[in-house]
Amino acid sequence: MEKHSTPAGRERWVRAWAEDGVFEADHQDTERPRRMVVSMFPYPSGDLHMGHAEAYSISDTVARYRRMCGDNVLNPIGWDSFGLPAENAALKRNLDPREWTYANIDVQAESFRDFGISFDWRARLHTSDPEYYRWNQWIFLRMFERGLAYRKAAPVNWCSKDETVLANEQVIQGRCERCGTVVERRNLTQWFFRITAYAQRLLDDMEQLSGSWPEQVLLMQRNWIGRSEGAYIDFSVNESDETIRVFSTRPDTLYGASFIVIASDSDLADRICQQDRKAELDSYREQIGSATDIERLAADRPMTGVFIGRYAVNPLTGESLPIYVSDYVLAEYGTGAIMAVPAHDQRDLRFAQEKHLPIRVVIDSPHDPESTGTAYEGDGTVVNSGEFTDLPSDEAQSQIIAELERRGAGEGTVTYRLRDWLLSRQRYWGTPIPIIHCPSCGEVPVPDDDLPVELPQSGYQLRPGGGKAPLESATEWVNVDCPRCGQAAKRDTDTMDTFVDSSWYPLRYVNPHYTDGPFDPAAVEKWLPVDIYVGGIEHAILHLLYARFFTKVFHDLGLVSFVEPFTSLINQGQVIMNGKAMSKSLGNLVNLQEQIAAYGPDAVRITMLFAGPPEDDIDWADVSASGSVKWLGRVQRVVADATAFSSSRHAAEEDTDLRRDIHRLISEATEAMERYRFNVAIARLMSLTSRLRKALDSGAHAREVVLEGTNALVTMLSCFAPFAAADAWDTLGNPPYVEHAPWPRADDDLLAGELVTAVIQVSGKVRDRIQVPANINEEELRERALASERVIKAGQGAEIKKVIVRAPKLVNIVFS
Repeated sequence: MEKHSTPAGRERWVRAWAEDGVFEADHQDTERPRRMVVSMFPYPSGDLHMGHAEAYSISDTVARYRRMCGDNVLNPIGWDSFGLPAENAALKRNLDPREWTYANIDVQAESFRDFGISFDWRARLHTSDPEYYRWNQWIFLRMFERGLAYRKAAPVNWCSKDETVLANEQVIQGRCERCGTVVERRNLTQWFFRITAYAQRLLDDMEQLSGSWPEQVLLMQRNWIGRSEGAYIDFSVNESDETIRVFSTRPDTLYGASFIVIASDSDLADRICQQDRKAELDSYREQIGSATDIERLAADRPMTGVFIGRYAVNPLTGESLPIYVSDYVLAEYGTGAIMAVPAHDQRDLRFAQEKHLPIRVVIDSPHDPESTGTAYEGDGTVVNSGEFTDLPSDEAQSQIIAELERRGAGEGTVTYRLRDWLLSRQRYWGTPIPIIHCPSCGEVPVPDDDLPVELPQSGYQLRPGGGKAPLESATEWVNVDCPRCGQAAKRDTDTMDTFVDSSWYPLRYVNPHYTDGPFDPAAVEKWLPVDIYVGGIEHAILHLLYARFFTKVFHDLGLVSFVEPFTSLINQGQVIMNGKAMSKSLGNLVNLQEQIAAYGPDAVRITMLFAGPPEDDIDWADVSASGSVKWLGRVQRVVADATAFSSSRHAAEEDTDLRRDIHRLISEATEAMERYRFNVAIARLMSLTSRLRKALDSGAHAREVVLEGTNALVTMLSCFAPFAAADAWDTLGNPPYVEHAPWPRADDDLLAGELVTAVIQVSGKVRDRIQVPANINEEELRERALASERVIKAGQGAEIKKVIVRAPKLVNIVFS
């Protein structure tokens, strides 16, 4: 194995970079373009792991490249340091959560330095610091004033072991993902953010992100928000004053409704259930109580439910429809009730067949739903629907809605799948909710001057038992006087979901010790929105959606001028082992520190980046860090030999050829960097290494040409292997630091005639034209074509069916 840099040698550069502020952004500089590069901040659960290595290798490469391109770059770091894992770890070790959390932060900070990440450490923040979470509370109070923060009773997932509410995503097959305890469904009074008030704006503003965010992320968010156009339809309940309001996207199927289903956790079910059916209803609820919302909506679950002895009247036909309670309808979605049309909805069909209920076709179907067991959910000609028969679906929709409105039995509307954000957590290690509950005044905001409401450092129990939240046990902290009337009152004992912490932290980075507000508005106006944001696609929904929501609220409060927090988004894949996610239980965990000790941080970074595009998964079993070490050894020898190289040749034809090759590889590496195809850029640097080796071995070139190529190689290498590049730059006798050197620019005059125009088509229609090297191969031309913003927009998230490449002049892409 080739020699790699030693810890002592690396420490030299870490210390020098810090002492000379090499990576510090210049907040006073108004000449250079400002560029903010942010990687999603880490959770301090232990030392850095392979996933961190990949994510920060990507963001650091971007930051280093943009500095060399002349930008004034802010590359900050912080820690998402609140949360249940720290609380559980502290409980297990009999520690204060602070002790465990900040010890891990120190370990990770040191590892980041050892890994050569070019952070501006002045921007460092921790969300568990009172100076940070004070502003979580301030933001909550502004939301509360505007009706965007509110409290209500709601069914939640409850883990009895961790004694806290869990998000649906934290429940796997009915069990807590962390401890495996069977999850209960409980009704608790909880705090919510009214994100639904921004549903349409969250959809509309995606237009700004198209082409700069991965289309898959935008599609996931659109589906999560789930805009639906349809109608509210009112069904009166026989022998009752109650009315069941349902929402349907298919009012054209109203004549096919054969029963009504109410959510099992709906209050409406209790109100209208016949007395002699209540015991059966209670028994059913107990039976299905542990299922999560996600599991309840699964298409392959057995269909269960009970008849509650009542009937509802179809407002257009007058038919009485039996009312069932089932767990496949959710109280928190829509109105908590549906009209079931089994011929045209698969879950309704399965339920109808289970309960032997009528199945009526009202849209002309290509098959019989009852005999095939497959509902027809498409559009078509309306049948068996009275005066609306023979109309196309869309026409029938509008006419049926008009008739419902004329009768006062419904109305056309738009609804969203998106639910309000439940932010209450029954934990200690989180931001206390700044509300005081007074018997006379009700919910009273803590005055701004009394913020932060700090967590008590003593007098509390992490698991007090009895279903109590930890802060309830801190009686001295809980009992306070009401700020309005002075009577004895109590603090709210819930803490905030940690997604609150992560929804606005980039705005704090520009001045983390600002005291006059959550962030410095002048500095934010200079630096934000974030230019390049790096993180895993697993955060596509909650974190990114919440951050977008917060930014729009800040805009409405007059705090920022923009409505989207991240201009460009890079998703990185996972680092896996032998085709599976790394875990201790599978025995396939790869230890990052062991890899660094064996190969050095530069080789680990190069291996990560060379394995494929950022969004692809990396199977560590399929890559070789030793190969990266060998290449770095070749670079080292090229640098040493180029430094000692002596030649009296000038302007020879061979020198022109060498310069042309050097500049062609610079051009191709630059183009790859602009597209975040770091694997391609590294490949070009490897080719440049080989070309320089050949030139040195031939001895037939002028010294200045060889040094020109070697300096270009080392400059570009610094984005990927900072320690090796720093050593090489020093060996070449250049002034410090290589990070201050400009990214090399290709000489267009040298390359004239070596570039051709490639035409990019989508389904035969020209969408783009790009300049490419005449000798480009099919794979690289395909990759460049697919990265075209115009192609991405033309595809609109559709799957690629076929790509025809005729290098170097044509690519035709066919989407499904």
